Amino acid sequence: MIIDATDLLVGRMASFAAKQALLGEKIDIINCEKAVISGNTHEILAKYKQKQQRGIPSKGPFIHRMPDAFVKRIIRNMLPYKQDKGDKALERITCFIGIPEKFKDEKPQTVEKASSSKLPNINYTSIFNVCKELGAKI
Repeated sequence: MIIDATDLLVGRMASFAAKQALLGEKIDIINCEKAVISGNTHEILAKYKQKQQRGIPSKGPFIHRMPDAFVKRIIRNMLPYKQDKGDKALERITCFIGIPEKFKDEKPQTVEKASSSKLPNINYTSIFNVCKELGAKI
């Protein structure tokens, strides 16, 4: 299954992908940088900056800066990744920045329940902006 993450709420999309992976399906997520996080932009950026500056660099916590790894980490946290079934499910999920050549001809699906148009307000920011603020070189 190929999921296009453009304008999808990252949490809802991630929970859908995690459930499908646990059921044994291979999931490819394209356009990870175009997924969105709902909430006030300044508060979201401040939360992730604070997480990044917490601790010490050699021991963590480690916050990924690239959008594909950032989204995969969100999905990982929705899986029982310390168990064998969660680890195998995580291996079935791949995330991509943009659209790779091998998926150009195929038609991606979208998750209707995760659409950002269902938000009651317009407060959201893209994963691209969050990762750029954290220091990603995109």
